[in-house]
Amino acid sequence: MPNNRWKLNLVLVALVALLSACSSAPPEILTEKEYYEKAREAMENNNFLDATRHLESMETYHPFGRYAQQAQLDLIYARYNALDTDGAAAAAERFIKLHPESPNADYAWYIKGLADYYSDIGVAVKYLPVDPTSRDIGRARDAYQAFSSLVSLYPDSQYAPDAEQRMVAIRNHLAAYELHVATYYIRREALVAALNRANHVVEQFPETPAVPDALAMSVELYRILGLNTQATDALVVLAANYPEHESFDENLNFVGGLVKRESRSLTQIFDLGITD
Repeated sequence: MPNNRWKLNLVLVALVALLSACSSAPPEILTEKEYYEKAREAMENNNFLDATRHLESMETYHPFGRYAQQAQLDLIYARYNALDTDGAAAAAERFIKLHPESPNADYAWYIKGLADYYSDIGVAVKYLPVDPTSRDIGRARDAYQAFSSLVSLYPDSQYAPDAEQRMVAIRNHLAAYELHVATYYIRREALVAALNRANHVVEQFPETPAVPDALAMSVELYRILGLNTQATDALVVLAANYPEHESFDENLNFVGGLVKRESRSLTQIFDLGITD
């Protein structure tokens, strides 16, 4: 009986090994044309995950084939539409490096910009009531650089007008984010840090909607910090350019209201102001 049990165990081990070998058999490798046709069919059916899988397999097994360059473009498109923004940005960047003189390089720059932008704000912002200015700017700057490269290298591209509009939106977003951070610093009584952020908006993001609030915030902060000359200078600019701003009353007297302070210790004021 023990001998039979040993034989049975040996048979079971052999069966497990056989099944493992079968399960680890290499996948069927298709021709380049077959991979490409499957990918195109998947994209036509809006099945972008399958399209991505076929295109990636094609690139693995036929990296220098007849359809290689077009497949790289299709991979950018498929990944982006599959909401794989990181993958789309990486594929676009790779295409630009491999084919800088391609007539389709402008498309790669454009999708890279879109992918970087939407990677930063996330899908939730498109569907949920989330204030995008309260989020970290993340890759918004990368998106701006991609759109800027597109506009400067391919000014006549069909994607250039939309890229220019998105650059304006990104600048507005970056400026609003700076004000959001300044407001946070004010709540923490880091007034020097808040003032630096407000001034940064005025200096680096002129002509954005955040500038009037940044100027008004600067006036209040300068006054609180005892810097009256600077406060007067900022007030003159604000009154001359934005006399309808809510910080003025009906007689154009500055009443402020953007700096809402909380009680904090002197140590916190000093530390946060310096570290920023």
